[in-house]
Amino acid sequence: MLRDHREFLRQFRTQFQTTGAIAPSSRRLARAMTRHIASDRGPARILEVGPGTGAVTRRIVTLLKADDCLDMVELNQAFAQRLEQRFQNEPTFKQAADRARIHVCGIESFQSELPYDFIVSGLPFNNFSPAFVGRVLDAFFNFLAPGGVLSFFEYMYVRPVRGLISRGSERTRIKDLDRILNGRLEQHGFRRDWVFLNLPPAWVQHLRKES
Repeated sequence: MLRDHREFLRQFRTQFQTTGAIAPSSRRLARAMTRHIASDRGPARILEVGPGTGAVTRRIVTLLKADDCLDMVELNQAFAQRLEQRFQNEPTFKQAADRARIHVCGIESFQSELPYDFIVSGLPFNNFSPAFVGRVLDAFFNFLAPGGVLSFFEYMYVRPVRGLISRGSERTRIKDLDRILNGRLEQHGFRRDWVFLNLPPAWVQHLRKES
C-alpha cells in the first residue's frame, strides 16, 4: 500500500493532468465504484479505464466470476507495470489473471469487438478539455451494451468551487465541462453515491445506457 501511495505521489507531481489524484482510491470508494458488478448477475464483460495502481481493480478481481472478462486501459506506463506485477505476484490478482488483460493506451485508441456490461472509470475528467471529455463519454457509451452501466467518480465540489474562483479561459472550460457532464447525468444518470472516507471525499456517478 505504501508503495502504491508513493507511486501515486510521484506520478501526481510529474503527470498531474492525466493522474489527477494524490492517493489511490479508498476501499469505500472502490466498493461504490463496483456496486453494480457486485450485484446478482450473469457472466459479464467489464472495462476499467484508468485503473492506476489497482486500488479499484483489487475489488473488481474479487468479484469476477468464472465466465467474466476484465479489460483494463491504462495510459501511464508506470501504473501499467505496477498492475502487471500485481497480477503476477499477489494471490488476489493471480486468481483472476486468466480473465484479465491490460492495454497500455489511451481510451480513444482502444478498440473492442464486443460490448461491455460494466465500465468503471478513474479518469480525472475535471483536468481535461470539454471536447476530450465529450469524446471519452461518447466512447464509453459506444462500448456499453444495452442496459450496461458506467460508473465514474469525481471529487466533491471541485467543479463548483473552480467555477466560482476561476477566471477567463479556465472559467469557460469549467462551465463547458459542467454542461457536458451534467447533460449526460440528466440523460443517463440514475444513482450518485457519496464517499466521505476517501482522500479527497468523492461522488460516484452511475449512468445506464438505454436498452
